[in-house]
Amino acid sequence: MSAVLDNHGHPAADGHAHDDHHDHAPAGWRRWVYATNHKDIGTLYLLFSFTMFIVGGILALGIRAELFQPGLQLVNPELFNQLTTMHGIIMVFGAIMPAFVGFANWMIPLQIGAGDMAFARMNNFSFWLMIPAALMVVASFFMPGGAPAGGWTLYAPLSLQMGPGMDAGIFALHILGASSIMGSINIIVTILNMRAPGMTLMKMPMFCWTWLITAYLLIAVMPVLAGAITMTLTDRHFGTSFFNPAGGGDPVMFQHIFWFFGHPEVYIMILPAFGIVSQIIPAFARKKLFGYASMVYATSSIAILSFIVWAHHMFTTGMPVTGQLFFMYATMLIAVPTGVKIFNWIATMWKGEMTFETPMLFAVGFIFVFTMGGFTGLILAVAPIDTQVQDTYYVVAHFHYVLVAGSLYALFAGYYYWSPKWTGVMYNETRGKIHFWWSLIAFNVTFFPMHFLGLAGMPRRYADYPAQFADFNALASVGGFAFGLAQVYFFFFIVLPTMMGKGEPAKQNPWQDPDGRGAEGLEWEVPSPAPFHTFENPPKLNKAATKIVTH
Repeated sequence: MSAVLDNHGHPAADGHAHDDHHDHAPAGWRRWVYATNHKDIGTLYLLFSFTMFIVGGILALGIRAELFQPGLQLVNPELFNQLTTMHGIIMVFGAIMPAFVGFANWMIPLQIGAGDMAFARMNNFSFWLMIPAALMVVASFFMPGGAPAGGWTLYAPLSLQMGPGMDAGIFALHILGASSIMGSINIIVTILNMRAPGMTLMKMPMFCWTWLITAYLLIAVMPVLAGAITMTLTDRHFGTSFFNPAGGGDPVMFQHIFWFFGHPEVYIMILPAFGIVSQIIPAFARKKLFGYASMVYATSSIAILSFIVWAHHMFTTGMPVTGQLFFMYATMLIAVPTGVKIFNWIATMWKGEMTFETPMLFAVGFIFVFTMGGFTGLILAVAPIDTQVQDTYYVVAHFHYVLVAGSLYALFAGYYYWSPKWTGVMYNETRGKIHFWWSLIAFNVTFFPMHFLGLAGMPRRYADYPAQFADFNALASVGGFAFGLAQVYFFFFIVLPTMMGKGEPAKQNPWQDPDGRGAEGLEWEVPSPAPFHTFENPPKLNKAATKIVTH
């Protein structure tokens, strides 16, 4: 095969042919509407998720503006409850989950040496299903009675009493669930059937492992959510009484069904984040990941244990003491595999020759703040303490430490780490560091005071509060607006310039030092930006399955 030129007309850096002569991307709107290329679909998912992140963020700022001082300032209590409910639903189903699916689409075929995802047309369909669902969610605000206002958990009997906005929300969740299940099937088949020869499962990058396990979780629990919301729908319109006490139903049963979905869902949103961090830490510590096999087993353990802890969200529903003890100890057990992961990351960094570019800053920030969120989760696992702080701002602080500083920071880390491969240009390192420090400080100013508010007894989802809570609420609101501004800065000063090709041209592997240590994996074996079609013929790998020997 003749020498291959990169996108700038120079010979490919490693001298390997990368099938660039097939690099014929279709032009115009058809490229995106009919997209079947995993890179294009990954980009669509990422743009969609960031859009929904901004929408959900605007709702959050509405909440924080109202809570800036005591008394009803800007919105009435009904609209306040709609804001809190829709903020949660949009962030979980519209922002975090699609962002990780976007990363999966972009990176999994590159990391395992596959030409594309297994089912390219289904991949397109699973993305485009999200658009009508998102429009329906947002449109519910303009329906009679407004958007759903029962909390993102949609607890009965509140969800049985809402207007047609609730039906729109239920329909949208069904569509999003179908999209998730199709995406998961695609990821599982791709990983199990399309790895390059020589890449055994135990040689796969950790990001692929965490997504493989996450995809199984999604297939297991999305139908459970579908069941819960379908029962709610029939209670609302077809005379059934699953959750309606007037007809002999039980509202607590809804909580059991919902959290049987909801708790694995929490891990669906954090396991791919673990995978991203497990790629970045070794690259910038210039060492192999410590305890690769134990990381795989720990991820699997977390996934399995996530199915037996659902009722720790329900300690105050009148659970018998035996049940409380079981769910308390089962919850504490999850801390063990999670602790193994944190230990392995720290052991990887130990005596490594670390540098702190932006991806590493976000990865280390992730470990620090996620660990804090994990500790507050352990405290909530203790039934007598949970009884005191249930449904207070302590819980809000806990899950934002896990989901914002967990999932979101890992997404930022992954963006900074892989965007040179996506766009072919380097982001501005100084701006990246400003984004990190700005986000880290603003996040802690927003959510750390909420621990104290919760311990002092301030309930969540209240539009008003006594004056004794005023100072910490004002502080949290200022932090919230600062955090939102940081993300606007990220988009306009970091994402947009790289999307437009402004910046230093990226090397094939920008994270390698002169001694050849740093980022490893097949994605760094193709030129930057990655050609439209990669690995049309399966690459031949070295023994470690991290380098291409020949095509």
